Amino acid sequence: MKSKKTVYSPLLDLRKTEHAIDFIKDFFPHHLGSRLNLFRVTAPLFVLDGTGINDDLNGIERPVHFAIKDMDDQKAVIVNSLAKWKRMALGTYRCKPGEGIYTDMNAIRADEKLDELHSMYVDQWDWERVITAQERTLDFLKSMVRSIYTVLKETETALAQTYPILDCTLPEQITFIHTEELEDLYPHLSPKEREYEICKKYGAVFIIGIGGNLKSGIPHDGRASDYDDWITPTHKGFKGLNGDILVWHPILQDAFELSSMGIRVDKKALEKQLKITGTEDRKSLLFHKIILEDRLPLSIGGGIGQSRLCMFFLKKAHIGEVQASIWPTAMIEECKHNNITLL
Repeated sequence: MKSKKTVYSPLLDLRKTEHAIDFIKDFFPHHLGSRLNLFRVTAPLFVLDGTGINDDLNGIERPVHFAIKDMDDQKAVIVNSLAKWKRMALGTYRCKPGEGIYTDMNAIRADEKLDELHSMYVDQWDWERVITAQERTLDFLKSMVRSIYTVLKETETALAQTYPILDCTLPEQITFIHTEELEDLYPHLSPKEREYEICKKYGAVFIIGIGGNLKSGIPHDGRASDYDDWITPTHKGFKGLNGDILVWHPILQDAFELSSMGIRVDKKALEKQLKITGTEDRKSLLFHKIILEDRLPLSIGGGIGQSRLCMFFLKKAHIGEVQASIWPTAMIEECKHNNITLL
């Protein structure tokens, strides 16, 4: 565990924890949908393989496959996320600029390195909203981040009113910083160490421009080439119209990612990013073809971790305290030793 506390003591028992999880999962998406003008839709757990619709994440994770008996053993994959599916759904639901959707996304990531923050079971609120070409700007991205942060603050306040033992720790405002600025501030630190320092200083940050190489020749973190736009220039030599929301976790005493989001690629950005990543062969896939043919709406979207949000707001030390999953025997024993009850 990363917790700096000598003795960990959960603030809520098991039953209260489950009630509080239910509170968060009811309150947050309702208010997010209201503030961003999103309506809830039903989403798939799996899609057909070979369509390019599944999210490739960092490009090295193996999706969970299975054969469909009644379709001549055609292969399907459990979604890694709904980043691409959502954008196609905007067209299906005929959303106009300023309108969007959100949904419950559930996934299995069998290659995940398991620890107190990462589970094989992934649950998040995936959302997507249609934008205009004029809204593909850094200022618009920041306005959406501020709206989401307002909902985070509202959720924290409402939860504390229901469970007074859960005090509010989020700062009034979220701080914006570019990956290039972070590298200049902490040139000798790793990206994760930079996140630690900046979150400890400000409490809540949005790190802009994740995916493209920095001065060091490596990116702050990996991003797929075909959904977030991490190549478009903004100002002062900075690039990228995407980023992550991170907060300071008071129990773990560490930076804690809640959301990854961004303005999605248009035709120009997709072509550039496919070339940079050496994945131009993907142009023949369904999803990529309809972007290159300008048949998909321009959009902004992201994913907000459900278990991550519950873990943060309920001051939990392990994600297994707010979701049921499978854990290594050694981790289960370590959690017992640290007074951590896994669901």
